[in-house]
Amino acid sequence: MSSTSSVSGQSYINQLSSGSSTSSNSTSSSKDPTAALSSTDFLTLLTTQLKYQDPDSPVDNTQMAAQMAQFSSVAGINQLNTTVSSIQSDVSNSRLGNVSNWIGKAGLVSSNIATSIDGTFAGQVKLDSAASDVKISLADSAGKVVYSKDYGSQSAGDVSFSFSGNDSSGNAVSGPLTVKVNATNSSGGSVSNSTSTWTMIDAVNSPASGTTQIVTSLGTYDPSDITSIS
Repeated sequence: MSSTSSVSGQSYINQLSSGSSTSSNSTSSSKDPTAALSSTDFLTLLTTQLKYQDPDSPVDNTQMAAQMAQFSSVAGINQLNTTVSSIQSDVSNSRLGNVSNWIGKAGLVSSNIATSIDGTFAGQVKLDSAASDVKISLADSAGKVVYSKDYGSQSAGDVSFSFSGNDSSGNAVSGPLTVKVNATNSSGGSVSNSTSTWTMIDAVNSPASGTTQIVTSLGTYDPSDITSIS
């Protein structure tokens, strides 16, 4: 009988999987021990185990059946991963296809900065409660008010505003412009409010990993941040 030392079935696989050095398989010991085993690796380990098993104490049928079942399970998981990746890619492409139709349109986003859309600056103010007087103004980067309008008494909800983009002298105003809101109730107290403005949707980013992002004149937003499209 050969003097080559034998290694029992499962312990041999454990040594190869952990990257242990053996005289019978120098190739396996050179592999990255942290790398995941592929189905090919598993089959190589199984056949190597059979090749070097102790003839006086071979792997029994139960152990062999368990290892073959494990091999089948690994192959099935690999196939499932491939299928899931394909589905993820299809969903990503579908998501991109839906929001790509927004490019070139105007989107309403939460912001107190208004940008020009064909020369016009527009948005809306949402009042948390009724107001006896609402005044909305727009100021340029120097703080100069270029638009101001008193909307009077307003119930709770949205108050839309729009500025043609020309100042009192008829000159076109360049943006962006800061929206300022002064809303008071019948007692003279401030009414809580939030501002949204219309901005152009310039592009859509949909990376292979991560979420789709809408690129606008005001910055980048998630699709859910676009509350309305026009």
